[in-house]
Amino acid sequence: MKTIINISLFFFITTLLCSCPYSSPYQLDETPDIYIEDAMLGSWSTTVKKPTSGKEELVTMTLSKRTDTEYNIAFTGNLGELKPFQLVVHDSVTGTAFMSTVVGKQFLNINIKGLNYIAELKYNGTTLSLLPLVEHFTAKLVQNNSELRHCVELHYKTRVNALYDDDFCLKDMVKVR
Repeated sequence: MKTIINISLFFFITTLLCSCPYSSPYQLDETPDIYIEDAMLGSWSTTVKKPTSGKEELVTMTLSKRTDTEYNIAFTGNLGELKPFQLVVHDSVTGTAFMSTVVGKQFLNINIKGLNYIAELKYNGTTLSLLPLVEHFTAKLVQNNSELRHCVELHYKTRVNALYDDDFCLKDMVKVR
């Protein structure tokens, strides 16, 4: 009986650890230096499947200009799964973001309550996708901004497919306003 409980607990912990986007006190660049793209400002929506119920729900990401190089970012929708982490205020998760380029790909450094989330940004003029890196994309203990950049570079250079946190990916969002 004890073995079954240990296996169940181990499975739960591994599932929990593998289903979080990468967060860090560090970011890809010391300071934002890429100007915001006016075409990306506004609200973008997509539907996502809830991991617990499998139902599709609408999620909206809003980008607005904070400075010439930084965005205000807000995610709205039914974000009940995030409430235990105390990130949701009313029905939104808000923060700031800025763009970085690593190995020819665009990334958003999203700061929410002091933690930075690194997400690859794919924008083709009509749709926008935000693909956060999974918590275990690197086994290295990152201790500064340049180490984080190096880990992302190494990850993209040595893998055929990058590791994204599928539960938090916002794919093919369309502009709604």
